[in-house]
Amino acid sequence: MIRALAGRLRAVLPAPLRRAARAILLAWGWLTADLRQEPGIVVVGAQRAGTTTLFRLLSEHPGLCRPTVDKGTGYFDDGYRHSRRWYRAHFPLRWSTRGRTTFECSGYYLFHPLAAERLGRDLPGCQVVALVRDPVARAHSAHRHESARGFDPLPFAEAVAREEERTAGQSALLATDPGATSYAHRHHAYLQRGDYALQIERYVAALGRERVHVVDADALFADPVAVYVDLQRRLGLAVHRPAEVRRWNERPGEPLPPDLAAALRRRFDGPDAALAELLGRAPRWREEALR
Repeated sequence: MIRALAGRLRAVLPAPLRRAARAILLAWGWLTADLRQEPGIVVVGAQRAGTTTLFRLLSEHPGLCRPTVDKGTGYFDDGYRHSRRWYRAHFPLRWSTRGRTTFECSGYYLFHPLAAERLGRDLPGCQVVALVRDPVARAHSAHRHESARGFDPLPFAEAVAREEERTAGQSALLATDPGATSYAHRHHAYLQRGDYALQIERYVAALGRERVHVVDADALFADPVAVYVDLQRRLGLAVHRPAEVRRWNERPGEPLPPDLAAALRRRFDGPDAALAELLGRAPRWREEALR
C-alpha cells in the first residue's frame, strides 16, 4: 500500500510537495522501523551502468520488494552517519512482503571505499549485484549526467585530464575518516570508477565470492532477457521473464573524438585485464574490440 501511494505521489505532485510527501513516508517508516524488512539483495553500481534498468526489472519481479520511496538509500556511503533505524525506515513492513525479498539500488556503493566493509558488517547474509560497463563509455555518460545536474562545468576532455588533480587525496580521506564526504570523489572521478576489479574485490572480501554477482551491462543490453534470467538464477530467484527491457535513464550524447577514445581505452588496458581475471572471461567491450 505504501509503495503504491509513493508511486502515485511521484507521478502527480510538484517537486516541493513530493519532497514533503517523501518526508512524511520516511517519518512513518522511522516510527515503524522495528517492523520493517532489511534487504537481502543490494545493487551497488556502477554509476551509469544500467542500475536504473536493473532496478525496474527487479521491481517487477513477483518475488522481490523495492524500497518504499526511492530506488536506493545511500546509507552505506554518505548516509552512514544515520542510524540503522533510519536505514530500515526505507523498506516495506515485513507483513506486507509476504515472504518476498527486499532490495535496494545505490550507485555510489561500488566506488565508496568503506561501503563494502559497512555492508558486509551490517548485512552479512546479503547478496550484492555489481554492474560493469565499457569504462570509456561509462565515464563519458557519467560526465553528461553530472554536467546536466550542474555538478561539473568542465568539458569532458578537460574533466578527465584534470581528474587526478581534482580528486587528489579524496579516496584516502573517505577511507580514513568515516564521517567524511567528498564532492569531488562522488562527482568528478570519471575514470577511477572504471577500475572495477579493485572495487568488486572489496565486496568479495566483505561478503565472500558466492554472494557477489557481476553483470556485464554491455551484455545485458545486447541480450537482456538471457542475461537477466542468468542473474535471477545466480540469486536463487524463481525466473521471471520481463515483457519489455528498456534503457531507462539513458543520456544519449555525441561520440568521443577517436584520438581521445583511443587514449582512454589504453588507460583501461590494465584494469580491464584485472576484471577479466576476476570474471574468468574478457568483458564484452574487450571481446568486441578484438573482433
